[in-house]
Amino acid sequence: MKKSALYILFLVLLSNSASLLAQTEPEEIKLNSDKFTDYFFESLKQKAIENYDKAIVALEQCLKIEPENATIHFELGKNHLALKDYRKAYSSFEHATQIDPTNKWFWVGMYDVDYQTKDYVNAIKTINKLIPFDTKFKEDLTSLYMSTSQFDKALDLINELNESSGKSERRESYKTQILSQGKYQNAEISNLIDQIKKYPKEESNYISLIYLYSKNNETDKVLETARKLETELPTSEWAQVSLFKYHLENNEGEKAINAMNIALASGKIDSKIKHRILNEFLIYVGANPQFAYALEKATGYFDDDPEVNVAKEIGKFYQNKKQWYKAIGYYEKAIAKSTEIDIETNLLLLQSYTETKEFIKAAKKASDMVDVFPAQPQFYYYSGLAYNQLGQFKRATEMLEMGLDYLVDNKALEINFNIQLGEAYHGLGDEKKKDFYFTKANQLLKQ
Repeated sequence: MKKSALYILFLVLLSNSASLLAQTEPEEIKLNSDKFTDYFFESLKQKAIENYDKAIVALEQCLKIEPENATIHFELGKNHLALKDYRKAYSSFEHATQIDPTNKWFWVGMYDVDYQTKDYVNAIKTINKLIPFDTKFKEDLTSLYMSTSQFDKALDLINELNESSGKSERRESYKTQILSQGKYQNAEISNLIDQIKKYPKEESNYISLIYLYSKNNETDKVLETARKLETELPTSEWAQVSLFKYHLENNEGEKAINAMNIALASGKIDSKIKHRILNEFLIYVGANPQFAYALEKATGYFDDDPEVNVAKEIGKFYQNKKQWYKAIGYYEKAIAKSTEIDIETNLLLLQSYTETKEFIKAAKKASDMVDVFPAQPQFYYYSGLAYNQLGQFKRATEMLEMGLDYLVDNKALEINFNIQLGEAYHGLGDEKKKDFYFTKANQLLKQ
């Protein structure tokens, strides 16, 4: 199957732009020869199954035919990056930008290398090349300024973005950090300490003092105040918020989980703070997977949250780590919880089923979604792909041909439809139609 379901996954990921990626990466390739086409297809196939070395060999053959093809250099960069060969990856992406400096994704490749190698100074230079393409990269620039302690530039940019785009939680957090040395702070700290001595049972004073100490990153004083609050008000949930962060920073996983569960169960603590706690714990679990068991209980606290489907977000967390089976579990839970059918979650689930080769489940889910969203071509595509993998070629052609009727302005998905139709007719023994659809896919690639 053999230009294959795994290779196709690369292209179908590009097709899910609105849901799965913010923007489809370009595939503008001029295929000047049959050999070039074969090598390029081979590179995509090998990359899809993570044979990056073989993909690189195929791309190097492409360069012998078209040495100044910017997209081939870009693809080389992606494969070198997957192998963590950062020097070669950066060189390939940089070469692509030299050939075509107007292509955003070539600069994104350089930025990815800068970020992964923690070369934040160079990342600032690269991100300034990206901002003319998309001003959303200014958000990244803010973080880079913070990482390089360029607080004056960060503050100017934060104020600019607050005015143009509205405030965000992350930028407000940065601003709090920058302004933590405010001239009125020490007087307020002294006042709160006096108030705590006079009124040791007044919870709000502890909370305000913890907040000010946190602004200064005075962790020891945060802990000291939180412990005093625990002593005076043992049932205080707010104390657990600060203690949770402290335990994480000190790698005290079990204590952090206990504090997290108390905070998440609280009816006093704002939902935004609870979401932040869970996000911080997710990051911690990424580095300490032995504590992942606590996610199930933590997720349960958000079952009635109308704003955020937490199970879906945890599914994305595991999907980004390519832990597909765990992702599937949370996507299924997210779908079961939701009162409305969410297209994105179902597409993410179908992708995960495909990655784990659970084609029976994929076929059923995709067909069910076609019944609910008959004008959504991606569900027909997944249905056809799954039926092809199950050897049900006639059913595959039916679904794929119906799906093509709803396909509008999505070249990558159209290429995938034609390849799957070629596979299906090959399975049915109709070589004429197989050649027709494969030829059409090749023609689309050349456009």
